[in-house]
Amino acid sequence: MFWRVKTALMLVAMTGILVALGSLVGYLFKNAWVGFWIMMAISLLFVVVSYFFSKTMALKANNVRIISREDEPRLYDTVERLSRKAGLPMPEVGISDVPMPNAFATGRNPKDAAVVATRPLLNMLNDDELEGVLAHELSHVKNRDILVMSVAAAISSIITYVARMAVWAAMFSDERSSGGFALAILADITMPIAAMLVQLGVSRSREYLADESGARLTGKPMALASALTTIETGCSSSYNKYDNVNCASMWISNPFGKKDVSSLITLFQTHPSTADRIERLKELDYEINGIRHVY
Repeated sequence: MFWRVKTALMLVAMTGILVALGSLVGYLFKNAWVGFWIMMAISLLFVVVSYFFSKTMALKANNVRIISREDEPRLYDTVERLSRKAGLPMPEVGISDVPMPNAFATGRNPKDAAVVATRPLLNMLNDDELEGVLAHELSHVKNRDILVMSVAAAISSIITYVARMAVWAAMFSDERSSGGFALAILADITMPIAAMLVQLGVSRSREYLADESGARLTGKPMALASALTTIETGCSSSYNKYDNVNCASMWISNPFGKKDVSSLITLFQTHPSTADRIERLKELDYEINGIRHVY
């Protein structure tokens, strides 16, 4: 419940930023409704495109091949068993040959979902660890995280666009002399950064939620913790040549591996740190199984 509430508050914050920008554009055009309707039209377009085409784009961008039970019985059977347990329709199951151990889920709703694992992931994880990873991904499907993140990304893009539009509106507005132009420049600098930070915060919150939901589904939080450690090590290897920055937030773990960064820089990351995720999974293991881990 905590992570759902936090996500909702973050989306409210992004909406507030967007409304403020729309009001600024309206002010510069001397018509509040201009900014409002421009904002609404662009918002609708971005959300519709994200909603209907995010799955196709994600699968194509990562060279995913949809498989059957005969192709990969271990992967397919695990997804099928967990889907039944979670009360979800059977999603499409895909394999990606990108050279890193990782996994992601995509699709606008549970009836249109796909769960994807990479070949190195299947080779490196034991059955319990693989189950933990796939339960995490199915939790993204059940929690509608793909839709949530599509909307968050769309709103962030809109804010950036509207902020720039405010600058152009100010350049041709009579309000330029009274500070409107300076206000538009300030908004163009600060509001897209604020929107991006909120979007990344939503991404990290949904990862925590999927960790918890997936671990509750399997009853084995530490199997997921072990898998996350293995995945991070594999993604940090020199053999990992993955470079698609646009898809980074989709994967269960940062596809570019572990980064030693300051607490300020973590605000700009798509994923929580693996160490932090493992500590939370240890707490969950105590709650579910009564196993206390020494810190």
